[in-house]
Amino acid sequence: MHSDPLARLRSVAAHRARGQYKVTFAAAGIRSIIEVAASRYLQYPLATCHRPNRKNIEAMTDLDSIKIQRSYKFRCYPGSVQRQQLAVEFGHARWVWNQCLAWRSNLYQDVGEKVTAIDFSRELTFLKQLGTYDWLKEASACVLQQKLRDQDTAFRNFFAGRAKYPKFKKKLHGQSIRYQLDQRIVANLYRAGEFLKLPKLGELKLKWSRKPLGIPKMVTITKDCTGHYFASFTCEESIQPLPQKPSGIGVDLGLKDVVVTSSGWKSGNPRYLLTYRRQLTKTQRRLSRRVKGSQRWHCQRMRVANAHARVRNTRQDWLHKLSTTLIGQAGFIAMEDLNVKGMMANRRLAKSISDVGMDELKRQLEYKAKWTGCEWVQVDRWAPTSKTCSTCGTVQETIPLSVREWTCQDCQTVHDRDINAAKNILALATLGRRESDVRGGVHKLEADYAC
Repeated sequence: MHSDPLARLRSVAAHRARGQYKVTFAAAGIRSIIEVAASRYLQYPLATCHRPNRKNIEAMTDLDSIKIQRSYKFRCYPGSVQRQQLAVEFGHARWVWNQCLAWRSNLYQDVGEKVTAIDFSRELTFLKQLGTYDWLKEASACVLQQKLRDQDTAFRNFFAGRAKYPKFKKKLHGQSIRYQLDQRIVANLYRAGEFLKLPKLGELKLKWSRKPLGIPKMVTITKDCTGHYFASFTCEESIQPLPQKPSGIGVDLGLKDVVVTSSGWKSGNPRYLLTYRRQLTKTQRRLSRRVKGSQRWHCQRMRVANAHARVRNTRQDWLHKLSTTLIGQAGFIAMEDLNVKGMMANRRLAKSISDVGMDELKRQLEYKAKWTGCEWVQVDRWAPTSKTCSTCGTVQETIPLSVREWTCQDCQTVHDRDINAAKNILALATLGRRESDVRGGVHKLEADYAC
């Protein structure tokens, strides 16, 4: 033992120093392992709906992520026995919908009594006990209950003014049913990218185009007019927003170019209806020559449906790629609030306007902006963006639609019609740029964007 107090203090300090050196060495070793793992981790993109997020791993916390409801739709290929059971499920669900709708309508017209799907559900349970309606047991009970809930939703939308009065369902139209997955045994029913099992159907063969991250609670099986089957469901997932970009763009929608940005980028217009016009005309002309209801008429109807589905799928794919490209260009996007329904009243341009899919593009930009942390603003549709000079702010009297380039009478600047409109849209959305004469606006930004 140390008799000298100073010697004892020196010994304790030496032990502490050696322990500190060991801890420092161990921390350095752990830090090197973490850096190697992080470098390997960043080689692969994150499982998000957008481009790979290259943020620092230390900054990627649960606080940065946001919860979203993402929908998936996969093509499924049921076997012969499964197709027969699906036909039973579709038929029984359609019968329940029509009977419940007729029962509710007749009660209200005759007696003035309002009933709900819950009241008809009790009647349905009673009908299953009768020998005449014993065939109702062939379908899954959850399918019939979900169909009744859909009818309650349809009536709520009708009374709220969001939809028309519910209609009876037909056999020739698209069919859809919804299954409920028991969350207690969901591990035996669903595994992302591997299998999906449904009541009275067993395991379905799906085309897993991507691997969902969440666990679904409901699964909807649809059969479209082309005879193809699809399985769709919604999962709750967490995604990382994109890094904020200090730039903004204005977007002008048109027919020659679907999207023109304020930076001068033009997307073009693929015009899918014009591309497949020959095939659509040929198949529809043959359908008009068939006897309606015959076997040849049904076969030709399927060909017409396949031709229209090809146009719809190609347009949808192009719009998704276009909206993702716009979201990745800037952190702020401004667009006009166009009245697409009113524009369709022009019978000379209605076909071309419907082929563009402006409303669908706006819908995709809106929800993708929320997912990625991008700010999306709509500008007043009545703003004279096309005939206002983006340089000096002078408003021209009128500019016909056929004029694609024009010269400002005050500053003698030559403008491209669409690019100039996109610049004005951006200026209006940001309340006018600095040292600019443009006035007005419909939205005030919390942060300054270098436009």
